[in-house]
Amino acid sequence: MDSRTLPLETFGRRLLKGAETWADRSVLNGAVFEFVWFGLKQAWACLFGGALLGLILATYLFWPEDPVVSRCDFLVLGALGIQGLMLAFKLESWDEAKTIFLFHIAGTVMELFKTYHGSWVYPEDSLLRIGAVPLFSGFMYAAVGSYIARVQRVFHIGVKGYPPVWQTWVLAAAVYVNFFAHHWIWDFRYLLFAATAAVFWRGRFWFRTDRRRRSMPLLLGYFLVALFIWLAENLATFGRAWTYPDQSVGWHMVSVAKFGSWFLLMIVSVVLVSLVHKPKPEEAMRSVDQ
Repeated sequence: MDSRTLPLETFGRRLLKGAETWADRSVLNGAVFEFVWFGLKQAWACLFGGALLGLILATYLFWPEDPVVSRCDFLVLGALGIQGLMLAFKLESWDEAKTIFLFHIAGTVMELFKTYHGSWVYPEDSLLRIGAVPLFSGFMYAAVGSYIARVQRVFHIGVKGYPPVWQTWVLAAAVYVNFFAHHWIWDFRYLLFAATAAVFWRGRFWFRTDRRRRSMPLLLGYFLVALFIWLAENLATFGRAWTYPDQSVGWHMVSVAKFGSWFLLMIVSVVLVSLVHKPKPEEAMRSVDQ
């Protein structure tokens, strides 16, 4: 990414150079530095999603009893405001904004179908909605796309053993169709789990937190991201952004079965992001880092 495009990230890299001097003083310093820096980079990658989740929780805790606008409508305006500020301050590239738009469309379509079939509900009234779906819901899917697009740039991710593109598209299409079709026919998610393992089991992604490049199996990376999305979903339902039928009486943690759904959604997410950010071979990324 051109340093002139995202100047705040360039400033951050300059600060990093000073911290690296401290990290070089001992092995322990180096380990602590890399661990902390990994967490900070992850937080930076999920900036859009983190800001949106923070807005959901803040409005749940502090929303006035007699508001001028409904909470859901405010969340729509807030999500648009976050997006606008990120672009205005060059915290996000236009390619990443395109990715968010793709996820917004795919997510809203799924929301319309799922709410119609009672999979979950949005308990609060609003004007900015399509049917039973407030427009802010699409931004929650977009937050996943934003993270996947940004994390590739923030961590300089390269891949080895990535499957052929046609296999990923077939798998992603099957996953997306199953989200709808299981309401009428069998739920094929266990076959889709097996197919995902078969397609991606050889793949590894490489990333750079500090100066060393490290690697991790693609499947493990997808698993960990899905886990954090599931945890974020628990916070969002606690903030009554939406509720599942078994949460109508009172909030409790979302079923672990939903974790499997998020893992499969990761496959759709990765393929959609590949439209804008094609997976980069590790050899090419190493040459850039050198």
